[in-house]
Amino acid sequence: MATYKIHPIVMGTKVFDKGMMTYQHDYGTPYTIPIYCWYIEGGDKKILVDTGELRPIQSADREANIGGKIYTFEEGLAKWGLTPADIDLVIHTHLHADHCENDYKCENAVFHVHKEELATIHNCHPLDYRYVEDYIYEIEQNKQIRIVSRDCEIVPGISVMHTPAHTPGGLTVLIDTEQGRAAITGFCVIRENFEPPTAIRAMEMEVIPPGTCLNTYEAYNILLRVKDLADIVLPLHEPEFAAIDTID
Repeated sequence: MATYKIHPIVMGTKVFDKGMMTYQHDYGTPYTIPIYCWYIEGGDKKILVDTGELRPIQSADREANIGGKIYTFEEGLAKWGLTPADIDLVIHTHLHADHCENDYKCENAVFHVHKEELATIHNCHPLDYRYVEDYIYEIEQNKQIRIVSRDCEIVPGISVMHTPAHTPGGLTVLIDTEQGRAAITGFCVIRENFEPPTAIRAMEMEVIPPGTCLNTYEAYNILLRVKDLADIVLPLHEPEFAAIDTID
């Protein structure tokens, strides 16, 4: 059985209200989230999950807030001996701009994107301002996109599951590691969404939906499903991974 190592690389940050992550909770609390590009090491392909921000703000205060270094795309890949041209395959959790701004640099990669995500980016509601078509223009023109229409295996040991909690075409990426199945969530959350504080659990809530979600009830159930099927849950914006080189 193929197993992989997961390398979280910080390629951007956002500073905003914590309630953007935790639905109905902690509004008014300043919070900094890391934006990750995940390098999946193993097998015969160089694989990324998402590509991060094009021009990340690299500042001491933001690095202190997340507890780790912020890289440009090239710097982050170079840490693992890679260049953008080396990447064979990219899996997108979704197409909000901060997850795909470096796509065009991966000239040799095949990109796996859910069909609902592509439909949304090309026909956005005004509320969907986080989508920017320009960031996928080159890869679309170059026919680098492979459309995902169902839950499936991408390569041996790596599969995707449609989880429309945050966006219509969100894909949770399931990765076999030596420690079990890891899930990089297809929706924007932190650890607290999966492990609520005591006061929230006392309200009989097992998880907290994303702060921005399509349907609150459905999102709640999707989080439960991901939590139950994974041995290792990797919330897409959890700061703890900023200080970690490898998850295996």
